[in-house]
Amino acid sequence: MEKLKLFTYKAKVLSVYDGDTITVDIDLGLSVFASGEKIRLHRINAPEVRGKSKKSGLKSRNYLRKLLLEKEIYLETIKDRKEKFGRYLGEIFIKEKEKFVNVNDLLVKKGFANYKKY
Repeated sequence: MEKLKLFTYKAKVLSVYDGDTITVDIDLGLSVFASGEKIRLHRINAPEVRGKSKKSGLKSRNYLRKLLLEKEIYLETIKDRKEKFGRYLGEIFIKEKEKFVNVNDLLVKKGFANYKKY
């Protein structure tokens, strides 16, 4: 099995579309930024904000907004890998009380998403 090569960046969350898709400005280092990048949270799937799952989708999105919107996060991306909609896949981390919390896993733990293999 091929080992994934990951890169970690600081980023600021600009918007949260749903429980597994965010838009960020990424600090690439050396005063270089990538603005408005869409990130699909890796390994998880949250309910959609439309259709039959709208009610639970909005709850998932609102939880993620409260957790991340306009805040600094740590973003781990998978090199050169994009999923079917052209968004980068990422693991999201926030710092709480001097330790890092994986937001992808937190969404599953709180019942706002499920693990999914792509």
